Amino acid sequence: MKLDVLGLLGACSYALDCVEAELVHVTYKHAKRVAYMSVCMAEQMGIQGKSLQDLTAVALLHDNALTQYIQEELHNDIASAIGSAIPLELGIHCAEGEKNMKDIPSHTDIKNVILYHHENADGSGPFGKKWTEVPVFARIIHLCDLLDQVCCSDSFDSDTWQKVEAFLQEITGSIADEECIEAFRHAFSEQHFLSLGEKDVETRLWNRVPRTKQDLSFEQIKALAKFFARIVDYKSPFTSTHSIGVAADAEKLSRFMGFDEETMQKMYLAGALHDIGKVAIGNKILEKPGRLTDDEFAVMKHHAAYTYYILSEIDDFEEIRDWAAFHHERLDGTGYPFGKTAAELNTQERIMACVDIYQALTESRPYKQGMPHEKAYGILNDMVEKGWLDGEIASQVDACFDQKMTDIIHEEKQLGE
Repeated sequence: MKLDVLGLLGACSYALDCVEAELVHVTYKHAKRVAYMSVCMAEQMGIQGKSLQDLTAVALLHDNALTQYIQEELHNDIASAIGSAIPLELGIHCAEGEKNMKDIPSHTDIKNVILYHHENADGSGPFGKKWTEVPVFARIIHLCDLLDQVCCSDSFDSDTWQKVEAFLQEITGSIADEECIEAFRHAFSEQHFLSLGEKDVETRLWNRVPRTKQDLSFEQIKALAKFFARIVDYKSPFTSTHSIGVAADAEKLSRFMGFDEETMQKMYLAGALHDIGKVAIGNKILEKPGRLTDDEFAVMKHHAAYTYYILSEIDDFEEIRDWAAFHHERLDGTGYPFGKTAAELNTQERIMACVDIYQALTESRPYKQGMPHEKAYGILNDMVEKGWLDGEIASQVDACFDQKMTDIIHEEKQLGE
């Protein structure tokens, strides 16, 4: 299956920006600005071709583990693994982010880039590595990340370049190495740097680093899907395995219903991405133990629209985008975000609506035990009678996921053979 992987990672970076805005108050398009600055610097250092594509990917995802250290238990687990001398947040952020990157396809060696992207030139970073021990991609990203956060956290105005100059003088040799500082100075004039505040930064990024589709195996697609699902699900422990559960259910049901291999792969990916819009919803709403107010529910409903708009950034992804984003639509037109009716919802979109509900009902969460199949199917059937879900697909869910029914079908197939 051919995928616009860089486009997918770019869309993911928007989701990460939403998390960062909530956690550490960085500004919109932080990851894309870091990626653009990194590419401009790398070109000055003689880096080109597919290496630039890999640098872009890693720069876009440099904060990919932010959602994971929201969870207190993860703090405790990683703290013991990385040692008490390492600043906890940076250690978790880097160590977990590095582990996540194993799922990202690359053309060149990107090992330790995320792990060491907060190392300082003089060895005072979280892992005590000096700049000569750190991959060049990590050194580049470290400087660009700092420049965007320290100098551009508020706006790009007449004072920004003065802040940049003062900051560079302060950190040369201690925080950032002279080679990276020199590359930055060659890459950016005052005018060029201040233009990063304009809306077209991602267009300029993709002009410098063309997005080409990569032919991925299903195992690679699954690995990518799990990467994105972790970002979504780790934002709240209340739904810590939901996205991958929906992905697995969507693939299994599609296979059961006789769809071709590529459709099953697309359904798996759509399932993993269906809730990516939830990263734009605050945890106060996502983790509220009681019933949401009308206003809170109105905000929560936006997540499906956010999924739609985030995935719209990816080239030739419309089919998977719609399968993912329409999982709360209803056949009678009372669903959201777009109020689609039966005539506007295809089979895959109807499947996603069913498996999302089924997975939510049957999975265990911190505040509830998962339902048995019979009870969950009963609720699906009630929704069919209300005109919300497709009755035929709900019946297929029953046949596919009811273990007793599965055994009967398997026996009948064996007898037929």
